[in-house]
Amino acid sequence: MNAPAPKLLDIVRLALRQRHYSVRTERAYCDWIRRFILHNDTRHPGGMGAAEVRAFLDHLARERNVSASTQNQALAALLFLYNDVLAITLEREHPLVRAKRPERIPIELTPSEVSSLLAQLDGTPYLMASLLYGAGLRLLECARPRVKDIDLERREIRVRDGKGRKDRLTPLPIAPIAKLELHLPRVRPQHQTDLRGGAGYVEIPDALRSKYPNAPREWPWQWLFPATRCYLHPQTGERRRHHLHETVIQRAVRQAALAAHLSKRVSRHVAVPDGVFARQVSSTKRPTAHWDTFHLL
Repeated sequence: MNAPAPKLLDIVRLALRQRHYSVRTERAYCDWIRRFILHNDTRHPGGMGAAEVRAFLDHLARERNVSASTQNQALAALLFLYNDVLAITLEREHPLVRAKRPERIPIELTPSEVSSLLAQLDGTPYLMASLLYGAGLRLLECARPRVKDIDLERREIRVRDGKGRKDRLTPLPIAPIAKLELHLPRVRPQHQTDLRGGAGYVEIPDALRSKYPNAPREWPWQWLFPATRCYLHPQTGERRRHHLHETVIQRAVRQAALAAHLSKRVSRHVAVPDGVFARQVSSTKRPTAHWDTFHLL
């Protein structure tokens, strides 16, 4: 008996994973492809072309009133579908229109405003917000460091698998170091309790698990900011602990901004002068930008 043919979205997922796209990109692309198919009465994309793609983008811009970045993300998903999965060139004669993103002036918080904002935070939210402002980490980069990525003596953070799947070294802010030194001894007993209960596993990237089979339960690989609960991984049956969800710091910073009575809108991108909370590093191998954009909300 012949095996059933794979579904289109399964083929798309496989193509994305072969090219090492992130999980979030995979979800976003599959969602846009699904919307495109439903918009065209579930017709197979192989029987459609540039005209249907233009109509769908037109629908998003005029009727759904999406932002330019959202429209461009939908276009990128459909171009991946046609170019990389179906091997169909859409832009052979007339290129598809990319939406022009507006140029906006970044919101800049003064050092006193940052101090008043951080003064409203405590515990893990304070540590994470300090890294967001002082180390120039993106939101997910702040949630995903492991214990081995923090070097308190050298005052450095190693950002693993950042934007563009690139690693980088960034200075650790001076302000949260004392609290980080207290944070790690509080987190380690939780991991030891997990180990005694048959849990204590964490996600390991790529194929490192087969190379280092004991790494998922070792202390250096544990999340710096672990979640409050464990979960059961369906594929392996392991009881794992994920990192703290990024919405925790989002809500905390939003509430802190309200409590500090800041007149500026603390959005995803705020600018802070370099050196206010981060140590200046003179080495050419380390970042020394004068102004950084940090993702908060």
